[in-house]
Amino acid sequence: MRRVIRGFVIAGVALVFALAGGAYWARTELRASLPVINGTVRVRGLQSAVTIERDGLGIPTIRGISRSDVARATGFVHAQDRFFQMDLARRRAAGELSALVGDAALQLDRQIRVHRFRDEARRAVALLAPRDRTVLEAYAAGVNRGLATLDASPFEYLILRQAPQPWKAEDSVLVVLAMFVTLQNPSGEYESTLATMHDVLPPGMFELMAPLGTEWDSPIVGAPFTIPDVPPAEIYNLRRKRNGKPEIDLQKDRTVATSGADDPWAPTRGDAVLGSNSWAVSGDLTGNGRALVANDMHLDIRVPNTWYRAVLEWRDEADASQTRLLAGLTLPGHPTLVTGSNTHVAWGFTNAQVDASDLVLIELDPMDPNRYWTPWGWRAFDRYSETIEVAGGDAVKLDVRWTIWGPVLRADHKGRLRAYAWSAHSAERLASSLLPLESARSIEEALEAANGLGTPAQNMIVADRSGRIGWTIYGTLPRRIGLSGQFPESWADGWRGWNGWLTPNEYPRIIDPAGGRLWTANARVVDGSMLAALGDGNYDVGARAREIRDRLREREQFTAPDMLDIQLDARATFLSRWRDLILRHLNTDTVAGDAARGRFREIVEKDWTGEASPDSAAYLLTRMFRDQVMERVTSFVLADCYEADPSFDYTWIRRREGAIWKLVTDRPTHLLNPRYGSWSDLLTASIDALIQDAMENNSGDLARRKWSDYNVIRFRHPLSGSLPFVSRWLDMPEAKLPGDAFTPRVHWNISGASERMVVSPGNEREGLMHMPTGQSGHPLSPFYGNSHDAWARGEPTPFMPGPTRYTLTLAP
Repeated sequence: MRRVIRGFVIAGVALVFALAGGAYWARTELRASLPVINGTVRVRGLQSAVTIERDGLGIPTIRGISRSDVARATGFVHAQDRFFQMDLARRRAAGELSALVGDAALQLDRQIRVHRFRDEARRAVALLAPRDRTVLEAYAAGVNRGLATLDASPFEYLILRQAPQPWKAEDSVLVVLAMFVTLQNPSGEYESTLATMHDVLPPGMFELMAPLGTEWDSPIVGAPFTIPDVPPAEIYNLRRKRNGKPEIDLQKDRTVATSGADDPWAPTRGDAVLGSNSWAVSGDLTGNGRALVANDMHLDIRVPNTWYRAVLEWRDEADASQTRLLAGLTLPGHPTLVTGSNTHVAWGFTNAQVDASDLVLIELDPMDPNRYWTPWGWRAFDRYSETIEVAGGDAVKLDVRWTIWGPVLRADHKGRLRAYAWSAHSAERLASSLLPLESARSIEEALEAANGLGTPAQNMIVADRSGRIGWTIYGTLPRRIGLSGQFPESWADGWRGWNGWLTPNEYPRIIDPAGGRLWTANARVVDGSMLAALGDGNYDVGARAREIRDRLREREQFTAPDMLDIQLDARATFLSRWRDLILRHLNTDTVAGDAARGRFREIVEKDWTGEASPDSAAYLLTRMFRDQVMERVTSFVLADCYEADPSFDYTWIRRREGAIWKLVTDRPTHLLNPRYGSWSDLLTASIDALIQDAMENNSGDLARRKWSDYNVIRFRHPLSGSLPFVSRWLDMPEAKLPGDAFTPRVHWNISGASERMVVSPGNEREGLMHMPTGQSGHPLSPFYGNSHDAWARGEPTPFMPGPTRYTLTLAP
């Protein structure tokens, strides 16, 4: 027994020493991968020395003689602080994630590999103008030098037991393509959803359920679109048609952004969408003659954040006595400034939701399924065998077919093959100006530079030093012939399709608007011929745009803090009519004898603050009531679509609010599910479902339900889910923040404002900027998460970096 005990003791001591040794080794390796922020580092290829001065937040000011030197230094700091993030971005676009993280990413890789973006990125680099290529190659060299200067690989590679691969110029193009994948849809789901509805529903019903706009529209040019009337029973008596047929259960397939899919409180995925806010006021409204631009871009927020703050400074190539300066946000993996100011113009972006893609119906040769009809006759599919490498597993072969219009996607609900024409597939467009706004000195120059770039289409709001403001579309738009692009069509006859790209003079623009105000928030911005040029890529319902427009009209003078105040606005105007509906519905008769319904009404009536407050039970009850009603309505009204197309998902329609509200207020009996005796019964059932859940899961106390319980703000490192013991060390702390998908202050689970910026060109020192998480992706860095608290609290921190605390010199 003594020998056994002695053996256990020895084994225990050995285990302790092994664990301690392992921890010491891991911590040593972790510290070895910290960025270099002081001293001097030799960098081959520099023309002259570059200084990198960091402030207390880790924001670098990069000063050099030439643009290529500054690009090389930008690549250096990006790699040292964010290489793993950059690696994920290029791999996401190339369909190469599985080679790094294993088969967990195989489905994502399969979906994106059909686009063959790696090959396209290579072609784009070969087409770059000489100056742009020099800058991009300098950046790539800087990335590799920054990575090599670390004493150990970034810690994520230690965890994954992988080695980081060198950066190539084409990888920076892939980072741009990753933003296409993030901000647009790589599979044409919106158009596919419209097509199913158009095929299945009578015309009047389609127009109702897929409205061109709603009463919430708040365009800069034009008026709101009206919701069509509900078709009469003679056109679509769905109650009679489906009486006795099985019901459609959306709960079992619903994708949600919060807790389990069986939770009736869980909001639908369709409201958890990416978007942004941006607006500007002219110098006539600021008191000092300087125009102001405000921008907050909404993305899924990870740790670290999407953006990397920086100031870039170099000598003007045309006049060496002048200095060029850019300040704002960069995207790790790319050398240019995304949003910010060049001291002459300042600009911000929102996702434009214009139509930059089309599904093309393929006409197969009945004698040979390997051929399809084109305007020039039968043609064989281009076939590619793509190999997806899988870490820890066998490689997977993927057979990819391409047409002259784009890759072949899955068949539609009628079994028809479709190709996908997408602006992201143009290497020529991707090779357009790499550094478009760096030289712009006026509104006109900025708009001219923005039109036609090979980027996801964005609403660009811009201001110049003279106090003027303007709007246009930043990015590439196709020139359609013979079609609107709303539905899939065959392009085989040559009379329908794309005829190149819009030229800058074909892009809509708004300059110096009456009233001196511009605003965009992913909703429709214009009407008429301007809208026809843009198409409809699934515009937002317009709630945020309406709120921003109304706030801008409340004042005649603005300062930077006034603009930040609008960015932090969590007013729930959009949901107020749903609250009123609850109060009207839960009248004396409906509540009689039912204490729970009475309590429901009491909370909604007395706890309502008019804002999406994290501690509000009234907001949660109202929000979930809306979602319950919408699901009960659409599961029946669109039952024919769900049956015809197993992949049909109505939540792709962002303006569905207008259609559902029309049905709920008009209450047509012929479109009411037979399980309900009246529309009033449907509303009651929606409320009772929420009450029942509270009884089962929350001791029956409806007041304990808070908005923050279901809109949980979690910003996590990509690997923390696989590392539960260190997730608290990697992730940002959970927070209870005001906001929703419909309020200017957007907070929706992992989606939120990836930055908030207010700036006046030439007056950057008085601007404001903050962003979540921090500059560094290294958890031991002082810059890991040190920006987060100010962002969460909405504190107005400076746009420009503070006093220098660290200085690194990159020497030739």
